[in-house]
Amino acid sequence: MADNTNADVKRLSFERAIEELETIVKRLEDGKVPLEESVTIYERGEALKRRCDELLRQAEARVDKITTDSSGQVVGTEPLDVQ
Repeated sequence: MADNTNADVKRLSFERAIEELETIVKRLEDGKVPLEESVTIYERGEALKRRCDELLRQAEARVDKITTDSSGQVVGTEPLDVQ
């Protein structure tokens, strides 16, 4: 089942993954989930977190910083330094 879960998570958009992750966090915080189910949904939450991290890294790699000359005119773009 873990393989099916990971395959399912890899198809999710960022928005859908973060929404599901937030739902899992709320359920776990409520403390009303049986132990075995808690472990299962925690594992899914970890997979969702990895998916969100992956999608954010991909988005950051695509973002360009707009460069301007001394008068403020746009002269091009360069990779965004995220460090």
